[in-house]
Amino acid sequence: MTAETTAQTPSSPAPSRPGPLLRGAVITALEGAVLAGWGIYDMVSGLLGDSAALGRSEFGGVVLLLMGLLPLAAAWALLRLQRWGRSPAVLTNTICLPVAYYMWQGDGVMPALAVVVLALGLVGVASLLNPRATEALYGPKAD
Repeated sequence: MTAETTAQTPSSPAPSRPGPLLRGAVITALEGAVLAGWGIYDMVSGLLGDSAALGRSEFGGVVLLLMGLLPLAAAWALLRLQRWGRSPAVLTNTICLPVAYYMWQGDGVMPALAVVVLALGLVGVASLLNPRATEALYGPKAD
């Protein structure tokens, strides 16, 4: 057998990831990356900014960085079809809803960003709770 025929006929079939599960995992990863990036930005700006607020800025940055790592880990687990990733992913997407509410009440560009955060949260929750995503993670429903 050549390498090409071996690559075409794997010994075990790859598990399929339905579209809703993939969409939910990507949205969750995006949210986690934004949180982690915000934490890194907060820490760097604290080092370069006002020294009186350095401790608050560094602590807040570490908290945001850690809060971003959980959705990233959950998205990775969902891509690997591990069940545990769905709960933190749904929680992360659900938290987007009150965040969007408070962003909506802001000025400038915040209401427009609120619409994006709200849409991502709603699509993320709907995708992760989709019956096809549930079946991919937990198996077919018993009759």
